Amino acid sequence: MTGRVLFLGGTGVISAGSVALAAQRGWEVTVLNRGQSTVRPVPDGVELISADVREAGAITAALGDRRFDAVCDFLSFTPDQVTQTLHQVEDRTDQYVFVSSASAYQKPTGVLPIREGTPLSNPYWQYSRDKAACERYLLGRRQDDGLPVTVVRPSHTYDRTMTILGGRHAMVRRLLNGDEVIVHGDGTSLWTLTHTTDFAKGFVGLLGNASAIGIAVHITSDEWLTWDHIAREIARAAGVEARIVHVPSDAIAALDKEWGDGLVGDKANCTIFDNSLIKRLVPDFICTTPFSRGAREIASYYQEHTEPAPKQAETEAVIAQLLERYRV
Repeated sequence: MTGRVLFLGGTGVISAGSVALAAQRGWEVTVLNRGQSTVRPVPDGVELISADVREAGAITAALGDRRFDAVCDFLSFTPDQVTQTLHQVEDRTDQYVFVSSASAYQKPTGVLPIREGTPLSNPYWQYSRDKAACERYLLGRRQDDGLPVTVVRPSHTYDRTMTILGGRHAMVRRLLNGDEVIVHGDGTSLWTLTHTTDFAKGFVGLLGNASAIGIAVHITSDEWLTWDHIAREIARAAGVEARIVHVPSDAIAALDKEWGDGLVGDKANCTIFDNSLIKRLVPDFICTTPFSRGAREIASYYQEHTEPAPKQAETEAVIAQLLERYRV
């Protein structure tokens, strides 16, 4: 199916791949965000509208009375933001696609693999609790008044710009330079990485899909890797050896809350998924980018982009403290 689709966001790590694939498959694509991304510009033929969705009435002012077959919301992170956005889009679409997060699933993870029926309960990460609260509101609206909502839960979706290991951009740059890098825990927990182009195949297949209305579904690859293996794949792509120092996640969290919340609340847990539901909903969904190939993209990007990243000095100071304490 094709039609008219609106992406709120559309130039981020997760959304850009879906915008490109939707346009490639013949959808009439409109992207609404604060401005053109220089890292992930919208493809030719995609309409770009500049507006700040967090400003009251900005979406309505930008769109007027236009309608879309689907509206994809990558920019709402709290229930207040969801209600603000819905007020402006629910009467103009037959499908509101809310992008949640697989990090909202129960932590510690418990029974594996994770399925859509796994409880949403993450006491460690506010981001995840907010996403779960958004889901409860939206699926309650579905039950109460038939809101045509589809909830999508990405896990760790990446593109060439992603840091993967945490520690912002500093960690990847250290790895590519052959310097010591931090891997949380003992490096053996299992993790799932999904390339943005693979995620897009599942996501775009849900657009206009009547069977996807009223449900929540995660979209991930079936490739499970240890964190040590992930670090070594990136290093191998750059032709260097990974010099890994293992550091407890709690120790990282004590020095850097942002980095630590994402570890204790997500990445420190073994996280693999049962993708049966997305494969039933989108029969042609298949992931074809192994991380070995994705690692080469990451290495190439960071070798070409050596400019200092935001908070790099601050992050390097945290890394230095941890290395000094935990280096064998």
